[in-house]
Amino acid sequence: MTGSQKPHSEQDLSRRKVVVVAAGGVAVAGLGGTAFAASAADGRGGPARTGADTDGEVCYRLTSETVEGPYYIDADKIRRDVTEDREGIPLLLGLKVIDSDTCKPVRDAAVDIWHCDAVGVYSGYEDQGNGGGGGPAPTGEPPTGAPTGAPTGAPPGGGHQEPTDDSRYLRGTWRTDRHGQVTFRTVFPGWYRGRCVHIHVKVHVDGEWTDAGYEGGHACHTGQFFFDEESVLASAVVEPYASNAAERTTLTEDTIYDQSGTRGGLLKLRYDKRDIARGVHGSITVGVDPEATEDGQGAPPQPSASASPSVSGS
Repeated sequence: MTGSQKPHSEQDLSRRKVVVVAAGGVAVAGLGGTAFAASAADGRGGPARTGADTDGEVCYRLTSETVEGPYYIDADKIRRDVTEDREGIPLLLGLKVIDSDTCKPVRDAAVDIWHCDAVGVYSGYEDQGNGGGGGPAPTGEPPTGAPTGAPTGAPPGGGHQEPTDDSRYLRGTWRTDRHGQVTFRTVFPGWYRGRCVHIHVKVHVDGEWTDAGYEGGHACHTGQFFFDEESVLASAVVEPYASNAAERTTLTEDTIYDQSGTRGGLLKLRYDKRDIARGVHGSITVGVDPEATEDGQGAPPQPSASASPSVSGS
């Protein structure tokens, strides 16, 4: 199967079932007029390094775990292109999953990503968002009746909320190849009050792959990916991001990002500094412990000293 063919397994599923696809590299082209390929260089795994290095991936360091947040929907879309009809700066996200102890690639893992759109709305929860009007995301429990006022922030903590609608844009699950790599096509995320710009991720291992799909296993990593301030500021002047009137939390103010660079989920980004609207290529190596169970259901991490007291976990 080539990168230009649309996988027959891109379909709605109501439970964790990932259709088996051929292993190997995934070629992806056409991002903002620039061709990219998901290769070993994209993951930037490389050999183990010694000493402190927050900018490069260090294979024996675990990538930081975070809370799942309220907006996770289990394996609802099996696909690499999660964009659907969402407008925004094209983002090609190249991930490499490795065993942080052995540095070997973790192949055949099921990787989930999900994030809000350019104006801070999560699919599946549109009635809690701004509906494209540029305001902040909601706070508190899901509404039981018609909204009576403007939403005022993201739900607190990491408690899951059941979906309120059938939209599923900017969500997807795909399988790592024999190099531990997986690539998603999406858009640069926006923001909402209380959180910096981020993408959620889960890595599932030890399930059984059959002709029917992937069953069982466990989540060995639940985390988030983050974007440096330079890229976020550049995106903020491009529509529809420029229409997002929500107060923005910076990377250093965020209560989830642990300020540890790549280990904490900070992406390496490549884009034309003169025109970010052409597209962004983000990459990171994710160090996991395949034997661990990290489902993101624990308490949210404590805010850092530099973080302002704001809503966390979403």
